[in-house]
Amino acid sequence: MAPETTGDTAESITRCELVDHAIDLGELYSWAIRPECGAVVVFSGITRDHSGDRADVSVLEYEAYTELVIERFEQIVEQARASWPEIVRVGIVHRLGEVAVGESSVVVVVSSPHRGDAFDAGRNCIDVLKDTAPIWKREVWAEGESWGLDARSIEEVDTAPLRPAETAR
Repeated sequence: MAPETTGDTAESITRCELVDHAIDLGELYSWAIRPECGAVVVFSGITRDHSGDRADVSVLEYEAYTELVIERFEQIVEQARASWPEIVRVGIVHRLGEVAVGESSVVVVVSSPHRGDAFDAGRNCIDVLKDTAPIWKREVWAEGESWGLDARSIEEVDTAPLRPAETAR
């Protein structure tokens, strides 16, 4: 049974967003804090200066099938809530457009009474997102640029592997 969240609605305990601006990690962290929660886990996927054997990556650019992505994010959260019923607030925010090296491309935040559920649910959310969300990436690096060099087939959320881990509370 999920912890009591007096006054919360489904909309206030879940955030699934695509944004075209820098993601505010502090604001997401603050949003996830609840008095009944002893853990907030924030995962931030950051643009790095290399990818595979491509050195000097200078920028990533993301495009998405917006309506389907939001639906997938909501399914991911629903799956996480079914697997870790103690989690309280869950947010998935992905950036669109150009993202410079060192900036967040995607953020997942999960709050829970206990750290194990928050860590496990957060990891699962980002892993399933990578397998199921129709988001495409263009990389620009020293010797070229390309859309989707590391592309893979998109799965349905209910067929994406669930990755719970045994952790201490």
